Amino acid sequence: MNKHLLDRRQFLRGAALGLSLPAVSALTAIPAAAQSTTTGAPSKSAARTVKLPSGTTVPALGQGCWHLGQDRHPAATEEEALRTGMSLGMTLIDTSGNYGNGRSEQLVGHVLGGERQRIFLVTKVEGDQVAGDGIARACAASLARLATDYIDLYLLHWPVPSTEFASVVTQFEQLRGAGKIRSWGVSNFSVSQMEDLLRVPEGHHCATNQVPYSLNNRRIESDLLPWSRQHNIPVMAYSPLGGDKHLVVKDQTLAQIGSTHGCSAAAVALAWVIRGGNVIAIPESGSPEHVKENAAALSLALTPQELQTLDKAFPAHG
Repeated sequence: MNKHLLDRRQFLRGAALGLSLPAVSALTAIPAAAQSTTTGAPSKSAARTVKLPSGTTVPALGQGCWHLGQDRHPAATEEEALRTGMSLGMTLIDTSGNYGNGRSEQLVGHVLGGERQRIFLVTKVEGDQVAGDGIARACAASLARLATDYIDLYLLHWPVPSTEFASVVTQFEQLRGAGKIRSWGVSNFSVSQMEDLLRVPEGHHCATNQVPYSLNNRRIESDLLPWSRQHNIPVMAYSPLGGDKHLVVKDQTLAQIGSTHGCSAAAVALAWVIRGGNVIAIPESGSPEHVKENAAALSLALTPQELQTLDKAFPAHG
């Protein structure tokens, strides 16, 4: 777990050093269809669901589980939080065998129970597990912890060398053929890595790329987001509220917009992330009350004026 945390911090720090573009560049890099959702209010249906390349429709707002099952809150409270989100339409649940050395998956497994058929379950395999039949073994371990016989979406958590992409895809496709997973994707891939992935046989089956994206981390707008739209591969946004040490929920601009809509600042921030219909946000919360606040984003459509206000408060180059 410590290695994963270090890797994630290194990734974010490296990304921060790698981009410093003006907001106008980020906007002009987005295709016309995407620009309309940046400067204008999207339809509510577009803000609520996202269609994967396979045609499967998932909620645009799910639930992340990075810290769950690791004693931040009582296990019963965290399970109640997940169930609360499920009842409010946040039926996509994202976890990983890496989170808490499997404890997050175990907690999610307790929650699934008779609800499995209505949950879109996402978990991950690590880059150091891909050699040989490592992906199959990691998948079997995750299935056991989750107490289920299939995973809806299985992600490669961090990039491996491009020379290994073909082997990874082959293993994913074998799991898909065996019914162990229904789709697969990647996480923390750059545009060049995504292009390399699509060049290998069956690489076009990639369902999503999970990356950081929030009001205070808009770096993907300059390249990855428009590229993903062009290739019909939705982005899954982790840390959509800014991440542990950079949360945006106390921002006064968000609070003011939230008061207009009768919702929290968090709901406004999440509505912004999912505004375009091609991004899935997976905020994490171990609190039922916070989950209820987050869920309001599913029915919140920000006005063009509010989007412009947020662009000024959180410029793309910030």
